[in-house]
Amino acid sequence: STKEEKGMLVTLNEILTKAKAEGYAVPATNVDHDHNVRAAIEAAEEMNSPLILNMTPTANPDMEFFGPIAAEMARRSSQQICLNLDHGKTFEQCLLGVRSGFTNIMIDRSTLPFEENVKQVKEMVDICHALGLTVEGELGHVGMGDNYAVDGNQALTDVKEAAAFVEQTGVDALAVAIGTAHGAYKGVPKIRFELLHELRDAVPVPLVLHGGSGSGDENLARCAKEGINKLNLSNDLKRAAIENLVNRDLSGNAVDRVYALQSEGFKNKIKHYIGICGCAGK
Repeated sequence: STKEEKGMLVTLNEILTKAKAEGYAVPATNVDHDHNVRAAIEAAEEMNSPLILNMTPTANPDMEFFGPIAAEMARRSSQQICLNLDHGKTFEQCLLGVRSGFTNIMIDRSTLPFEENVKQVKEMVDICHALGLTVEGELGHVGMGDNYAVDGNQALTDVKEAAAFVEQTGVDALAVAIGTAHGAYKGVPKIRFELLHELRDAVPVPLVLHGGSGSGDENLARCAKEGINKLNLSNDLKRAAIENLVNRDLSGNAVDRVYALQSEGFKNKIKHYIGICGCAGK
C-alpha cells in the first residue's frame, strides 16, 4: 500500500533506515492500552520525532481489537509511527500481529540454535515481506535484569554469526545482546561498546537494543550515537507513570485524574528518551 493510504503509520524500515544513515536511535515504547498509546504519540508530536510503539502478545488480552485502535491512532498522527509486535515467541503470535494491523513483527527465536533461529525467522520474513511489512530478529540472548550477574555476561551476540544471520534471513533489523537485560537490574549494566562497534561495521541493517530501562542515560546516548538505532523501553516508562501518581493528592473527586496523571508521567519520560536518542526534530 502507498504511504498516502497508510497516513503516518509506517514500517520499521521507513523509520530506521534514516536513523542508521544519520546516526541516531528511535525509542520503542511498550504500550498496553489506549491511554499510553495516546501519551506516546503526543510525546512524538511534541518533540517532532518518529516513534515505535511496542506491544507484546501478552500485554493486552484483545490484540485483534487493540492493534487496529493503535494503528488508527498512528495513522492520524503528524509523525511517523511504527506499530511493532514485540517478542513474538510463536508462529501463531506473529501471525496474530500481522492480522491485528502491526507494521513490524519482532520474531524472537534467540534461545534456539543458530540454524533453527535462521530457518524460523526467514519463514516470517518471507511472509511479512510479501505483505509489505518488516521483521526484526534477535541473535544472542538478552536475558533478565534480576539475573544480571549471569545473563549480562552470557549469550552475547557473535559478530560473524550476526552478519551471516542477516544475510541468510533477509531480516530488516537485528536485536543484539551487548550487555543489557530486560526488566529491573540488580547491579549496573556493563555495555560492551567495542562489540557494538564491531556489529555496526559488520551488519548492514539497523541494530536494536532491548532492555534500555535502567541502563543509564549516558550509556544510552552513547549507544544511539555509536550504532544502536532502536531502543526498547518499558520498565522506566511504567515507573514514571506510577511516580506521577504517588506524590499527588487524589482524595475526593481528584481521583478522576488518575489516567491523565499516569499518561502525563508516561509521556514526559518518553520525551526525555527522545532527547537522549537524538531523534527530536527528525
